[in-house]
Amino acid sequence: MSDLSYAEVSARLQARWPEQKIDPTLDRVQRLVELLGDPQKSYPVVHLTGTNGKTSTARMIDSLLREAGLRTGRFTSPHLESVRERITLNGEPISEERFVETYVEIEPYLDVVDAEQEHPLSFFEAITGMAFAAFADAPVDVAIIEVGLGGTWDSTNVADGTVAVITPVAVDHAHILGADPVTIARDKSGIIKSGSTTVVSQQSMDVLEVLMAKAAQAGSSIVREGLEFGVVSRSVAVGGQLISLKGLGGEYDDIFLPLHGEYQAHNASTAVAAVEALFGASEEAEGRVTTELLQAGFAEVTSPGRLEVVRTSPTILIDAAHNPHGAQASVAAVSEAFAFQPLIGVLGCMKDKDVYGLLEAYEPIMETVICTRNSFLDRSMPAEELGELAMEIFGEDRVLVRPHLIDAIDDAIRLAEEGSIAMGSGGVLITGSVVTAGEARTLLVRKPKEADPLPGYSDATDADNGDEE
Repeated sequence: MSDLSYAEVSARLQARWPEQKIDPTLDRVQRLVELLGDPQKSYPVVHLTGTNGKTSTARMIDSLLREAGLRTGRFTSPHLESVRERITLNGEPISEERFVETYVEIEPYLDVVDAEQEHPLSFFEAITGMAFAAFADAPVDVAIIEVGLGGTWDSTNVADGTVAVITPVAVDHAHILGADPVTIARDKSGIIKSGSTTVVSQQSMDVLEVLMAKAAQAGSSIVREGLEFGVVSRSVAVGGQLISLKGLGGEYDDIFLPLHGEYQAHNASTAVAAVEALFGASEEAEGRVTTELLQAGFAEVTSPGRLEVVRTSPTILIDAAHNPHGAQASVAAVSEAFAFQPLIGVLGCMKDKDVYGLLEAYEPIMETVICTRNSFLDRSMPAEELGELAMEIFGEDRVLVRPHLIDAIDDAIRLAEEGSIAMGSGGVLITGSVVTAGEARTLLVRKPKEADPLPGYSDATDADNGDEE
């Protein structure tokens, strides 16, 4: 048993290269997993990339596979409140005790790689190694692995996915991945491996051509949303939506999905195809995916921080959208599922994002936007600067600036209550960044020992909770 505490292990990880600093090589992480005995090869992998929808789709796949009786491991990023969220076993975050044990087990190998390589292992490379090791130790029947950034040079790409899932590709991280979807798609297509099945969500035609060419080159069979699988119908329901899906093995009707937005229906469709593709690669595939399994599996799906209702009277939504493509999907979902009068926005954005595009997306539905800042002062846009941009789009009379998130939330609640056309009709949407969403969630719904301590506004460091893809 180690003498290290969970806080000490978290600090050691965060002291490494921040994951937003990218060095395009797999050499370090490849050497790490080699020293660990290649744990990522001890279980089948469903590997996900894309610009938006990866985490929600991964959580859906996880829920369906657990409903089918499989023991699952899931690795996703970034996290909302606790770094343990990134590594889950059977749908639950790894315990603090096991998190520490896993780190202690691989720490000697981290030291070896650090000494051998020009640069030490980054935070993300180290925690990727931890996830692979934890899944092998469990052991899991299948691992659902989400990339951190891109695909080709992402640390997770030392794993060879039995199924490669590519959710919608749009522009994000343009300074790293490229300024257009086609260039970004070329990088993300790097997770497509020989002998795999590639499951592709709805894409623009030029992006689809890139992915199909890569699949052909790699010898991977490809299935595409809108052709081999897709959403047949959907209707708004209390607390979510009712969907019918066309899968690779037939149609599945009357499935309740407790998540809002058309984009979540498409994520569900992709998740079903991924599970079918995974089972199709096994000898016991026949009859494993049924309407009853999907109904039960989707009924248990949650997606924290994705249009999540965290309070009522007034209704407060937290959403992690951080690029225009994601914001547009959220705007459509809010407009469809809610009738806020008024809707007050709380926005805290990272300065390396398309902030102007985010503001443009939200302007039609927000009566007032309160510009704020999350605690990661090295990356987040100052509230005053965000406010100046917002005034160009919203006009001065619809913009407030509150440098601290807690003050912004308090004012948003007050304005929603005061401006309600009818009792309880006002709403608050807190969005703009995964970090902002996570910190708001911690402030509003935090439970003891579930969240890591907030770094605070006065002592924030270069540590980050994720590269917001």
